Amino acid sequence: MRKKIKGKRQKGLATALVIACLWIGMQAEAQKPVISASLDSTQILIGQQTALHLEIAANQDSKLQLPYLPDTLMQGVEVLGISKPDTTDIGNRRMRIKYDYLITSFDTAVYLLPPFRLIAESDTSYSNDLILKVLTVKVDTVSGKYYDIKNVMNPPFVLADYVDILFYILGICILILIVVYVIFRKRKQRPIFPFAKEEKVFLPPHVRAIQALDAIKERKLWQQGQTKEYHSLISDTIRKYLEERFDVNAMEMTSNDILQQMQGMSAADFVFNPLKQILLLADLVKFAKYGASPDENETSMMNAYLFVNGTAPTLESKQNEENTTH
Repeated sequence: MRKKIKGKRQKGLATALVIACLWIGMQAEAQKPVISASLDSTQILIGQQTALHLEIAANQDSKLQLPYLPDTLMQGVEVLGISKPDTTDIGNRRMRIKYDYLITSFDTAVYLLPPFRLIAESDTSYSNDLILKVLTVKVDTVSGKYYDIKNVMNPPFVLADYVDILFYILGICILILIVVYVIFRKRKQRPIFPFAKEEKVFLPPHVRAIQALDAIKERKLWQQGQTKEYHSLISDTIRKYLEERFDVNAMEMTSNDILQQMQGMSAADFVFNPLKQILLLADLVKFAKYGASPDENETSMMNAYLFVNGTAPTLESKQNEENTTH
């Protein structure tokens, strides 16, 4: 009797163990990720679009590697857009993810779409296969009316379409005008703003004379055969300097008259000979058509600098002049 009871207990434990293993296996199977796919329409015309739906069920704490679709699902089937995933809690610590793909095809064929793969840690699941049939449009070749290809139409002119370009061009033109204006005013040594008060700087006569001689020298007139103009400019510069420095009406006087009047001035005594050379050589070149040599040309310029610098007022002479005037 005891042996029978013991045998029944052992059979009961074995049965319970089998049931527990089956239950654990079913639970484990139920916790695996699941992926399914469906089409709104399995048959479309060429160029039409249809939606492909993906639905995933998985544990909420699973690390999922969702299916990735490039621009082309397969050769002949293109992906036009992807919606944002829609996640829903379905209870029992499970979630459902839905998202859609908009697909189309421009080739007539029957396409067997490949299954989608879902990876969740060590588990991998595949969706069901899908079939998409793409049909062409029937053309009535008997009673249909056909028209030639129309020429390309030119769009109407709308000024608003070119406003941005016109503003860019106008801005560039204004910028160029401003740059040209500033350069012009700088070269003329004028203030950039015409309404600004220009401060007049009064330079002493010897400074203005040196600046004039520098300008004549830079033009290199006698080197270009313009000897007459070269000596005339040097002579006029010295005559103007004599008027401003010594109050001599040199512009209206002959060279001999200037030399006679300057001969008695102590301020110009030691540079009298350079002055004489400048004036007499200038008269020969201007009136006697004398062909001055390069050395004579250089000597006139050198003597002009010498005369101006030699007769420029010193600090002591300025004080004497101020005392005389007072």
